[in-house]
Amino acid sequence: MPRTLYGRATGVRRCGEDKGYGVDRLKALGRLLPRVAVAVIAGVLLGFAFEPHDHPWLTVIAVPLLLAALNGISMKAGFLVGAGFGIAYYAVLVPWLSIIGGDAAIALAILEGLFYAVFGLFATQVLKLRLWMLWIPCLWVATEFATASVPFGGFPWGRLAWAFSDDSLGKLAAYVGIPGLSFIVALVGVLLYAVLRRETALRLRAVALVAGLAIVFGSALIPLSIAGDGKTVRAAMVQGNVPGKGLEFLGRARTVTRNHLQATLDLQKRVEAGTELKPDVVIWPENSTDIDPYKDAETRADIETAVKAVGVPILVGAVTEGPGENERQTTGIVWDPATGPGQRYAKRHPVPFGEYIPFRDQLLPYIKRLEMIGAQTVPGVGPGVMPIRGVTYGDVICFELAYDNVIHDVVKGGAQVLIVQTNNATYGGTGQPEQQFAITRMRAIETGRTVLIASTSGISGVIRPDGSVEHKSAQFVPDVYVATVPVRDGQTLAMTLGGWPEWVLTGLGLLGLVLALIERRRGRTDKTPPPAAETPSREKVPV
Repeated sequence: MPRTLYGRATGVRRCGEDKGYGVDRLKALGRLLPRVAVAVIAGVLLGFAFEPHDHPWLTVIAVPLLLAALNGISMKAGFLVGAGFGIAYYAVLVPWLSIIGGDAAIALAILEGLFYAVFGLFATQVLKLRLWMLWIPCLWVATEFATASVPFGGFPWGRLAWAFSDDSLGKLAAYVGIPGLSFIVALVGVLLYAVLRRETALRLRAVALVAGLAIVFGSALIPLSIAGDGKTVRAAMVQGNVPGKGLEFLGRARTVTRNHLQATLDLQKRVEAGTELKPDVVIWPENSTDIDPYKDAETRADIETAVKAVGVPILVGAVTEGPGENERQTTGIVWDPATGPGQRYAKRHPVPFGEYIPFRDQLLPYIKRLEMIGAQTVPGVGPGVMPIRGVTYGDVICFELAYDNVIHDVVKGGAQVLIVQTNNATYGGTGQPEQQFAITRMRAIETGRTVLIASTSGISGVIRPDGSVEHKSAQFVPDVYVATVPVRDGQTLAMTLGGWPEWVLTGLGLLGLVLALIERRRGRTDKTPPPAAETPSREKVPV
């Protein structure tokens, strides 16, 4: 006879219980949605902190809003809140990617938003720790480290530090580097949240307020020098312009090269007329020739005409074929008037889905638009350290200036002046060139070096070692600017420390995460009720 048990949980939910469970889930979702909305607002505000909007102190509002939305909720809810924040943030930050396609902009926003979803997942627990005000900004740096690393080499475009190129807080980059500055910005936001948080003790609120004010106003007192080591160099940045906006300029490579040739010849005419000083070096931008000058006689002739006219080396931005079949490289080539092409630097961080296609063979049959990219761009090996007539330049090409290792390598390799060769024609008028210009200004502060920028269509310019702007060109106009700039050998503290601040802060963020998870597990163990005592089951017993 089967046993009939009474008073035991069977794990089967009855119909009435199912309805109650569903109602509870809906109520929980209703309570969560306002928090997601707050996080989305915080993400939008953070996006507006950056160029072309340029309201950097919105960062200090966005961070506390996000933390308020994350405080006191579950890890699963934190994932959703963090995702809402991150997707909104990148949707506002990089709408310029819609030039390639709206789907590309959406995909990038979702991808990068997932990193902040993970941040939200773990921040819900880290906020419960005693030293949460330390662990949270460290966890933020760890998140930025992840976004700058994966996938496909990462996308370090959304770091908090980039927003402060025109603010006194940005000066701290010369001492703690870009990751350290992101930590400080996040810390200021955390301190503001601590002041406003209801659970914060009065004494701790006072400490947080004083610390935040000390950081903000103390940074204004930091001096940054623009002086060199007694030596100067005169450089000409040539912006020859392109014959169209967006993707229109593609396929008109000879016109772009001849525009730069003509601008250089015009410069030489002014030098001969005595209205312009003769430069020591001339800089052409990335993609000033998209036709390999080693293999194309007409392109080579154009470059040599320009070089012989000015009588000084030209750093030419050229796309060269190879090293393998259906491969190419984006390079900077030093072209000397006497010896021709010499030193050559190949871009180390080509843009995925812009200069090369990951999983090319698998994706091309399904996404025909990717055929526009053409041959695969192969990354170069080694930094762009280029000695030219007694001065050592550090060449960086376009997008890769956002990567710390590229900048650190050229400075540690002896670069006394930095050069950025760039081509922003595809994104002209979208805000992307302004964002890149702001990033370049932060690199000048961090390295203590003058940065010379040559762009095909803008923004070209000269940035002093303190981040101030000597010259900034308009977009989609020819522009040639000759600057006499200081040569510097000394290194800032940020360059001396190198990658250590990021590694230490990321490690601390992970340590805080581990401590939070241990505390969570311990709390769940403490709340587990003891097992109920066994009671005799009421069953029919044969007599």
